[in-house]
Order: sequence, then C-alpha cells, then structure tokens
Amino acid sequence: MLKTLITTAITTAIMAVALGGCSNSSNSNDVKPQADPIDLVASNSVAFETYNAEEFYKTTSVFGSSINHLGNAVLVSNDKSGIFNAYRVPVDGSPSKQLTFSTKESVFVESWFPKDERFLYSADKGGDELNHLYVQELDGTDVDLTPGEGLKASVMSWHEDEQSFFVVTNERDAKYFDVYQYNTEDYSRQLVFKNDSGFSVESVSPNGRFIALSKSHSNSNSDLYLIDLRLKMAKPRLLTEHSGDVSYSVDTFSKDNKRLLYATDEFGEFNQSWAYDLATGESTLSYKADWDVSFSYFSKDGRFQITGVNADAQTQLIITDLTTNSELQLPTLPSGDLRGVNFSDDSSSMVFYINSDTSPSNLYTHKLGTDSILRLTNSGNPNIKEQNLVTGEVVRFKSFDGLDIPAILYKPKQANMKKVPALIYIHGGPGGQSRKGYSATVQHLVNNGYAIIKINNRGSSGYGKTFFHLDDKRHGEDDLQDVVYNKKYLQTLDWVDADKIGVMGGSYGGYLTMAAMAFTDEFKVGINIFGVTNWVRTLESIPPYWEAFRKSLYDELGDPTTDKERLHNISPVFFGEQVKSPVLVVQGANDPRVLKIESDEMVESIRSGGTYVDYLVFDDEGHGFSKKANRISASNKYLEFLNTYL
Repeated sequence: MLKTLITTAITTAIMAVALGGCSNSSNSNDVKPQADPIDLVASNSVAFETYNAEEFYKTTSVFGSSINHLGNAVLVSNDKSGIFNAYRVPVDGSPSKQLTFSTKESVFVESWFPKDERFLYSADKGGDELNHLYVQELDGTDVDLTPGEGLKASVMSWHEDEQSFFVVTNERDAKYFDVYQYNTEDYSRQLVFKNDSGFSVESVSPNGRFIALSKSHSNSNSDLYLIDLRLKMAKPRLLTEHSGDVSYSVDTFSKDNKRLLYATDEFGEFNQSWAYDLATGESTLSYKADWDVSFSYFSKDGRFQITGVNADAQTQLIITDLTTNSELQLPTLPSGDLRGVNFSDDSSSMVFYINSDTSPSNLYTHKLGTDSILRLTNSGNPNIKEQNLVTGEVVRFKSFDGLDIPAILYKPKQANMKKVPALIYIHGGPGGQSRKGYSATVQHLVNNGYAIIKINNRGSSGYGKTFFHLDDKRHGEDDLQDVVYNKKYLQTLDWVDADKIGVMGGSYGGYLTMAAMAFTDEFKVGINIFGVTNWVRTLESIPPYWEAFRKSLYDELGDPTTDKERLHNISPVFFGEQVKSPVLVVQGANDPRVLKIESDEMVESIRSGGTYVDYLVFDDEGHGFSKKANRISASNKYLEFLNTYL
C-alpha cells in the first residue's frame, strides 16, 4: 500500500486522465465533434485510419456512480466543458444536466445527500492537491465546508441516520488528519477523533461508533486499530497483533456495524479479504484468490457485497447476494471490464461502467430481476472506429536475473507492413501497476505507428509481496535493468525496429525514464512526464500530510539523512551531462510532489552536456493534467517529438 503513496485517490484519477486513461471512468455523449483530417493506411490490403490527438480527446472523461435518493439519477464528474464539472445523469437515458460551471478548477464529485439533491464535491487550486470539501445547495450555491489556507480535506462516509457525515481534515495539524462529524442541516460540526499519534484514518462505522485506524511500522509491516467513540477517553485498540512483517489495510465496516473488513498478506503472497468480528474479536476469511483481493464494499442496504480481484492487470468483480450467499447473475454485458458498480438505496437497480482497451468507459444501468441494460453515455468519438484501435496482450519476458517481468504489449497495425519503432511505457508509484483498459495517449501513439509495451517492472503491485519488495532501496538499479531487458525482449520481435526503441513514463515512471537516459545508452529518446529527478530534494520536501507514512517511505526509498549518498547517485539531475539522446520533459507548475524546480534543473543539466531537450510546462496543472486542452497539447507534443527523433 505504502509504495503507491506517490499517487493518492484523486491524483490517481488525474494521472489516468493526464496520461490518457480512465479510472472507473466513462465519457459523455454530449459532444458532437466535427471530423478532423485523417489518414488512410493500407495494411495487408485492409485500409485503416489514423487520427490526431484532437480526435482522441473528442471524448468526455467521466467518473462517479453515486445514485440519488429517488434512484433516478447518477452524480458524475465529466470534462465536457474542457474542465471537470459535476453533472446529473438520469437513469432513463434522457440528457444529462450540468450542475457546476467551473472554468478554472476541476470539480470532483463525492456523493448525493441521502434525502435530497444536494451533493458533496472536492476541488483544489491548480493541481496543488490541497482539496477542500464543498456542498452545492438546492438553489445551486456552493458552500466551502473546510475553509482556510494550506489544509487538505476529504469526506469519509455518511452516518446511517442520514443526518450527518464524517470528514477528515488536517487543518489543526498539517501532519495529521482529524475526524469531524458534520450536521446535514446547518453544517455545524464536532471533532470526534483528535489524531495526535500519527494514525491513518481508514473508515468510520455506519452508526458512527467505531473508527478504524492504521499505523505503518515499515513499508512491509503495519497494524490496524479500533477506537470506540462511546467510551470516554477512548484509546485505539490494537486488532492485528502479529510477529514478523505483515501488512494490513482496511476495506470497510459491514452495514450492520458488526464486522470490519480488511485485507492482509499474512497468509501468502497475495492479499486476502478477512472479516473481524467487533464483538468477539475473531477474524474469519471473507474471500481469497490466486491474485490480490483489491477491495470489498457493500451496497447501501447491505444486501450485496462487491469484491475486486486484481487478476493479471485486470480487475475481476464478484458481486455476492448476501441473502442467498450466491453470486449475482447479470444479463449478457457488452465486451470489456466491469467497473464502478453502485446500487440504489433499495438495491432494486445498479449502475456500472464497461471499459476496454479500445473503448473508453461507458456508464450503464440495470434493473435487477430483468434483462434490461441501458447505456447512459456514448463515450467514444464517433469519428474513431474501434477496429482501428489495438487491444493489448499480456506478455512476460526474462530480466537480467531470470525473473519473469509482466507487461502489456500493443502492436500497431502498421507493423503488418513494416518494422515499427517502440516505446517502453513505465507506470508511476513506484509501486503502481500498468493495467489493461482504455488510454487515449497509448491508443494515439499506437494508432500512429508506435509499438507500446507497458512494463510492470519489479516493485510493481499486483504480483505478490515478494515481487513488490524486490526494488526496496534498489531503485534506479534492478528495476532499471528490467527496463533494459524489456528493450532486449522487444528486439526479439520481428516486427519491431531494433534500433528505434525509446522510453517514457510519468511520476516514478518519469524518474526511470530519466535514469534510463542518464545511466544507460540503450534508448534513442526519452519522454519524462513530471518525473522525480532529485531524490534528496523530493524526500526532504514531502508534503506534511504524508507524515503518517514518512518512515515507510524512507524504508522504501531511503532516508535523505542517512542514505544521502546513494540517493544522490541514483538522481539523474546530477548526471544530466551523461544524457546523449533527445529528451522531452513535461511538467505542471503547481506540482506539490515533483517540484517544478526539479524539471527546470534536469533540463539545464541535460543541456549542459549539449544534448537536445524540449520542455513543456503547464502553468495551471499539478501532478497530472486535468484540463482537456492541456492533455491534447501534451499528446500532440509526444507525437511531434517522436516523429522527429525516433
């Protein structure tokens, strides 16, 4: 869990958008684009079309699946206007209605109120990640529930009495998040948990009695705690007494307030789902698989349990009817992965997304007990035909030490006629994971003749805890060799031009991109998208609200006080003169994680050695690009750079 701390929930969604993907997202059908010029290419006598970035981004990225109290509308964010705003999508298929009209800051929806159509949403300023929580009133006015400067806040959950909700904010102490209970009528609040001991607040029980907390001891060892708010002077109670390195994380409380669902790797390589009985203190197995059980949650009335399994870079959803203890049987669904499932208050209907490599997510609704499935969005640009896009194939190759490295390979249609250049695409994290699913950036590059292989180098999540920890304090070393051996794998493919292979990535993937360019001479080009280049500065300047897992971060990457020499030696900014091939750097000016000065200095360091570097900065973005115009500009720049230098 802690290896993915360079991507939080909101930023994960933005990162997916920034790099052209959709995270439990869909695209609206409100845009009627005019056709831009396209090229027709003959492939083995079969014509296919190539498209520009503007065509790929004539979609409306959408996420969110909160169903209102009447069961007749879904609350979503989409970027139809070029920036994310809130929309009301009726479940009968009638046109959606825009609810917020921001022109500067992206609006990320949270949920409807339980008894009316007020709703909660969050927003930061220019990507600074200092999110405030807002409510939109019935008359359309917006109220900042967490006013102030320099704070970060988010909603936790609703109380089962539907008269209050829980919020975490670090306004009292920038390092730690406290829990407040807000009244739904006048938004008055009370502090219910003061966090002075470095806990991470995980979940609040529906009746508001219990709070589940976690504490990290290292990047492979953690504990869960429970606090009972009915007890005066209550102290957190340890739930997970254990020996050795075991990781625990909270999923949710059961709707009857009797159990706490959590995940643990105590019993093998992969996370299993367990249920802790709050009365007896006993834990029982809830669900296990041959892969990580990623999450588990319940429908609003507690009838259904939704469990996600991370099966070889694709999420498999299991929906269990707890009244019959059997899996919910759904009608035949459109091809693709099922995502973002949510139920109405009485579980009579559900909404969900379907996503595939060749189609952005679409939002659907289904009335249980019928064969009816209604699509609520038409996400794809009608000018782009799915047959012109490419489905990724999961492959594996041997690295320098014989370790199997998984990856997702996209073969462009041009490869049926000639050898094509290729790019190794590295995910963020460092413990992230490249996954199947639609990415406008990937499809744009593949459609224009570039092979893409999305590597899951050692240290990636989803392949067991041993694999996950193989890069601990080995960053820029063993994981970099995985990237080099990925190149060697590509050179074995008879349709890849062995002399034209580059590397690109965002965040930690941007770091490995720059490491590949500075510490090897293997790659013809590099595209660094807000990548860490100075580990000493990055680890010394982490946001104060990461304090709860500072030690785990240092266990993973190194302590800038005691490991300064090693961190210096793996930081590309100090070795930019060694870069001998062209580089493109892309950065958000407001990035709180990878400060702009890092990219500034990286660019100057490369130029000091006489190597060409192009530099694109977005003044209104942070660690990810949420504005559509900026995503188009970035994607155009990627292709222009590659066409020139690869």
